[in-house]
Amino acid sequence: MLDWMDYLLAALAALAAGAINALAGGGTLITFPTLIALGIPPIAANITSTVALCPGYFGATLAQLKDIRTQTQRLWLVLPAAVLGGVLGGVLLLNTEEKVFQALVPFLILLASLLLAIQTPLRAWLTRRLQTHSAQGIPQTWAIPLILLAAIYGGYFGAGLSVIVLAALALILDDSLTRLNALKQAVAFGVNIAAAVFFLFSGKVIWMLALVMACGALLGGVLGGKLASSINPNALRWLVVSIGVMIAVIYWIK
Repeated sequence: MLDWMDYLLAALAALAAGAINALAGGGTLITFPTLIALGIPPIAANITSTVALCPGYFGATLAQLKDIRTQTQRLWLVLPAAVLGGVLGGVLLLNTEEKVFQALVPFLILLASLLLAIQTPLRAWLTRRLQTHSAQGIPQTWAIPLILLAAIYGGYFGAGLSVIVLAALALILDDSLTRLNALKQAVAFGVNIAAAVFFLFSGKVIWMLALVMACGALLGGVLGGKLASSINPNALRWLVVSIGVMIAVIYWIK
């Protein structure tokens, strides 16, 4: 049975995750281990975290709505794959035995940490590629299977999804990184909301925790936006990466 201190800790974790997602990404690496530490079973913790962080994805999408609106055709090209993949990832998660998922947890956390760690050099590489190589000869439809695979991962676990989606889009589409980043945000929101809606009927969502954390995530996103000019996102990113690696090691030791 959770007490008020547990709810407070979950809310603070979600607040931190909301701010981290707004500044650098990787908020799931804070909320998911926190719920595990509170004694929530891994699958329920993963699902509750996914549902709770939806407001943050929505806010980030709204913030980049201007660049998204100019890419309506692309959005409708990849969004069905994002939604389908999010649901398929959710189905896969719910059909994974608790013991199997628990064994996968350290690997998933380490993978998410790795994706977060390579985000900056990946962005630099993508920027150089977009400046020196044109992708116009590649059919845009090639983005669909890549987004589908990324979305399945996102529906299953989610941490590091934005990095995968941005890389997939930049490999196929010829555009500025700013516009692709906006499209990535819409795709990530589509994946997250599709998985979250699917999970609503799973019986695995711990609703009181999800509601408390959703409020914390929304507040954290607002605070993160206001602090964006005064905090070094790279330093914050490496802090989250370090926390993720340490948590993965602790799981392995256990």
